[in-house]
Amino acid sequence: MLWTCRMGLGTFGILLVLVHASAAPCEFGSLPYSTTGIVCRITKPAALLLNQETARVIQAAFQNARFPNITGERSMRLLGTVAYGLTNIQVNDLSIAQSEVELQEDGVIHITIKNVTAVFKGTLTYGYTGALFLKFFHSVDFEIDSSIDLQINVNLMCQKDRVAADASDCYLTFHKLALHLQGDKEPGWLKQLFTDFISFTLKLVLKREVCKEINSLAQMLADFVLDLAENFVQDGDIKVDLSLASDPVIKANYVETHHKGLVRYKNYSDVFSNRVFSPSLLSDSRMLYFWFSEHTFNSLALAAFLDKRLALTIRGEKLQVLFEMEDTEAQQKAVQMIFQGTSYNNSVAKVWSLAHPQISVLRKGTVVKSLVAVEVSIFPPGEEPLVVLYMEKEITVTIQAAYAEKKLILHPLDSRIEFKAFRCAADPSGNDPSIRNFLQTMVSAVGIPEVISRIELALTSLMNSKGLHLFEIKNPEIITRKGYIIVQLDFGFPNHLLLDFFEKTS
Repeated sequence: MLWTCRMGLGTFGILLVLVHASAAPCEFGSLPYSTTGIVCRITKPAALLLNQETARVIQAAFQNARFPNITGERSMRLLGTVAYGLTNIQVNDLSIAQSEVELQEDGVIHITIKNVTAVFKGTLTYGYTGALFLKFFHSVDFEIDSSIDLQINVNLMCQKDRVAADASDCYLTFHKLALHLQGDKEPGWLKQLFTDFISFTLKLVLKREVCKEINSLAQMLADFVLDLAENFVQDGDIKVDLSLASDPVIKANYVETHHKGLVRYKNYSDVFSNRVFSPSLLSDSRMLYFWFSEHTFNSLALAAFLDKRLALTIRGEKLQVLFEMEDTEAQQKAVQMIFQGTSYNNSVAKVWSLAHPQISVLRKGTVVKSLVAVEVSIFPPGEEPLVVLYMEKEITVTIQAAYAEKKLILHPLDSRIEFKAFRCAADPSGNDPSIRNFLQTMVSAVGIPEVISRIELALTSLMNSKGLHLFEIKNPEIITRKGYIIVQLDFGFPNHLLLDFFEKTS
């Protein structure tokens, strides 16, 4: 399902897991975490990894900045008034020596980018004025070698149920700003003259435009991550509400956001129930933590049921494997009675849920209780289709989940089956215990694992369609406790995400 110390601005976009700036402040209830269904915690170990993306983000901020033409004039003794203009300003050869981030519990992320070296190139036009007119008569190419430190203070807050980020508190400190004309590296009166004239103005322009671009890029990156997150928790008409349930939390070792986790499906709207989240439930030793309430999973199961997704069809070899789990005389007799000699290729079994599955999360695993119908039909050549078996049963199964080799693994621990209805064409009276005993064993030993394996494949395919397989997920753990599930993991950052973002902003 749903995907911030020493780190850089690249971390910033991931910090804002679900970000969208707006105008109105949020209002929450008096009880903390009472409406929390999903929690995301990103820790310092993740920040150390994400810091590697700093250079790319800062480089984009400098290169995407649109520097205006800089003009000015100054009176000089003997020369009169000297006017100048810098045009076509571009950035080249940018590099970053170091980046650091400090998480403050006042809700501010302090980002320091040290020793950003860059070469600004463009055209310098200059001339002298008389009393009545101005005439520029000379232009030269210029380069400006610079060494700059950046301090960016990012404020996180909630606005209109979304995390809002303000990176406008931005400072540039210049350690070097050297002007070179026409590639001449030697000092001269002309270079000294214009360096003195334009350095102050140039510093103001660079600060304004670079900081404006950093703030803009941060918001664009936040929106990009938000789009990814919302897409990940949506499939067809089923959506999960990721609105904030409380203000974002910043501690020295992690950033944490709390989301409502309400499920929306067509005309169905989820409602809050008791939530059991506490910050003490999560640690900060792994890179990434997700906390999911039992209520959220129950609501997803309901939406899947309403969307008619809890059904499958089994035929051919799969059907044969299902009914021929063991080669015994009793089994052969039961199968012959049920299928009346019809081949598996001319038969089909349908399984579907009759009611909304009930999910309970306990320490031993996730307990799923569901009323399920099974119908087996045969298609004898030249005859009308015939329903040879129909049964309804209440199944309770405990499942433990894991994720390995980019696949979801669901392992059934135990199951209980209670027949609610039973009709078999080979036993109209229902007095033959051999068929029911065979079906009881078949469902528990083969049927439930087969259905769960189909769910494994379907959920893995769904998650991969959202791009989960592109992440390098390391040592994931899925922990169940009474009322909630915790997913904790380390990860390798997928370069394609920022690559996609930069392609869209270039």
